[in-house]
Amino acid sequence: MTQAKRKLTRCNPLIRIGIVLITGLALLSSAMAAEDPIAEGRSARLRPNFEGSWEKDFGRSDKWDVELQRTIDQLNREMERSQGRGDGGNIGISNPRRGAGNLISHARLAELITRQTTIRIVQTDTEVRIERPGDAALICSTASSEEDSFNSPHGKEYCGWDRQQLVFQISLADGVFIEHRFSVDPSGESLSMLTSVSSRNSLPFNLISFYTSYDAPEDGIHCVQTLSRGRVCSARNPEEAAR
Repeated sequence: MTQAKRKLTRCNPLIRIGIVLITGLALLSSAMAAEDPIAEGRSARLRPNFEGSWEKDFGRSDKWDVELQRTIDQLNREMERSQGRGDGGNIGISNPRRGAGNLISHARLAELITRQTTIRIVQTDTEVRIERPGDAALICSTASSEEDSFNSPHGKEYCGWDRQQLVFQISLADGVFIEHRFSVDPSGESLSMLTSVSSRNSLPFNLISFYTSYDAPEDGIHCVQTLSRGRVCSARNPEEAAR
């Protein structure tokens, strides 16, 4: 079956993808889908402004290992209910053991691609650029409504608007599908990123990261957000600052 997804408003997306997942996962994954309170709180029709510097709020953000255990527990409960109905535990996964293994891999990948403590977003009338330290920037062109596509040996990407959310969808060559959904609250002080990692014969793994707006330091100052000491800043050496 083709996984159901909302039709995104076309905004000259970088890359378009097609995602195919197995029958039976749709109902279970929708029941387990992570809620995004920031997106739910928006009602305005105007496109939100993501511009600014953002630092992770560890207190509100999901912890990947806790979410993994919660998802596995949910999977086990669904299997037990399915077995109680006499259908042999059929929840749409042909190989539950392999599916559980994929789920763990997806959780680790989600943790890896969301580990940035700060992000910087530059938004103009024609483009949204999300700069992530240690990872490639996410770029969405909003210059026109014409559809554009791009393919590479590494996979395909698509970006666009889904109501008040900015969505990036990435389909890797090995069949792994990654989706990022960005939402900002009406005050412009809080940003959320809902990341979902999935593949065939596996449930999607969802992880929500929350960020708060902050005043970025000058280029010669390097800051990191830590769990124990908060934001810690130090002066870069001249060679680093020149990069």
